Amino acid sequence: MEAGEKNISFSSNAWHRFRKDSLAMIGLGGVVVMFLLALFVPLLANNRPFLIMNGGEISFPFLRYLFAPDSSEILIEQVFNYILLLFIPASLIFLFLKKHIKTRNTILIICALALLVPFFLTQRRMDKTCWRDEVKKNHSFAIFAPIPYGPYETTAEHYEKPSLRHLFGGDQTGRDVLVRMLYGARVSLAVGLFATLLALIIGTTIGMCVGYYRGRLDLFTMRVVEIIMCFPTFLLLLILMSMLKDKGFGQSILLVIMVLGLTGWIGLCRLVRGEVLKQRILPYIASCEATGVPVHRIMFRHLLPNVSGPILISFTFGVAGAIIAESGLSFLGFGVQAPTASWGALLRQAFEDPLGYWHLTLCPGAALFITVCAFNFTGEGLRKIFDPKAVT
Repeated sequence: MEAGEKNISFSSNAWHRFRKDSLAMIGLGGVVVMFLLALFVPLLANNRPFLIMNGGEISFPFLRYLFAPDSSEILIEQVFNYILLLFIPASLIFLFLKKHIKTRNTILIICALALLVPFFLTQRRMDKTCWRDEVKKNHSFAIFAPIPYGPYETTAEHYEKPSLRHLFGGDQTGRDVLVRMLYGARVSLAVGLFATLLALIIGTTIGMCVGYYRGRLDLFTMRVVEIIMCFPTFLLLLILMSMLKDKGFGQSILLVIMVLGLTGWIGLCRLVRGEVLKQRILPYIASCEATGVPVHRIMFRHLLPNVSGPILISFTFGVAGAIIAESGLSFLGFGVQAPTASWGALLRQAFEDPLGYWHLTLCPGAALFITVCAFNFTGEGLRKIFDPKAVT
C-alpha cells in the first residue's frame, strides 16, 4: 500500500460510486422528498389548529389527531405519526450522544416505548368541528398548518379548477386535491414498502431454502413457481381482490398489502435461488459444513450477506412496482376504498372527462410518474454498484 493511502470500506466506496451517478442522486433525492412529505404531512395540511388561545385558556386540538386520527386507515396513519413524533427526540439523541453508544441506545429505546403509551390510551373520537369558523366566531388566536384543510373536508366546489385558494383544485365532492395527494403519499409509501417487504421475506426465505437444499425440494418448488408465473400478475391481483370482496372482506390498505406481498415474491425467489446456487459451490460453504456450522447459521451469517446486493436492488424496483399496482387497483375500484386518499382513486375521478378534469389527471399522474422514476433511478444506481461488470 502506498504512503498516505487509506483503507476504504465497502460502504464508503459504494457511496462514492453512487454519488458519481447523477440520475441515481436525483432518484435518491426524490425518494427522500417523498418520505419527508409523507412523514410531515399533518404539519403541512390539517384542519385542526396547532394552538388556540381564547382569553386565558390554551388548547392544542391537533395533538389528539396525532395519537388517534379520525381516519378509516387509522393503523397506517398512527405508524407514520409515531415515526414523526419519534424523529425529533431520536435526532437530538444521536446528535448529543454520538460517542456514548450504549447510553444512546438505552435512551432511544426508552423514548420509543414511552411514545407508544399515548397511542394506546387516546380514544378515537369523530371531530366534525370547523375550527376556522370557531376561531373567527370567538375572535381567538390560532396557529394553523400552511394548508388549513383536512383530507376529508369539503371546502371547494365540485371539480373546482386550480386557484390560489386550492392550488390543485377540488375533486368530485369538493375536497382539496393537494391535501389528498399529500395524504395519498402515505398510502403509496405504506403499500410500496410493506408489500415489497412481505414479498422480500417470503421470496428470500424460500429462495435460500431451495437453493441450499436443492434436490426434490428445489424441483417441486420451482414447478410451483413456474405455474404461478403463467398467470398475468395484474390479472391475478384483480381476481384475488374480487374474490376477497365477494367474501365480505373490507378492502383496506392492509388487504392490498397482503395481496401484493403474497403475489410479488416469485421473481425474487428465483433471483435468490440462483444467487444461492452460485454461492453454494464455493469453498467457504464447504468449509462451514465440514466444521459443523449449523445450517441456519450458514444461511443467515454467510449466504445472506453475499446475496444481499441483488435483494436490495430488487427491493427498490419492487417498491416502484407495488406503488403502480396499488394505483392501478384503486383506479379500477379494487384497491384502497373511499374516503381514504389515493392517487389511483383521484385518477379514477377524472375518467369520465380526462381533459375537462385535467387537474385530476395531471397532478396525481405526475406524482406517480415522479415517484416511480425516483425509485427506479435509485435502483439503477444500486445495480451499478453491485454489478461487477458495471463501469466505475
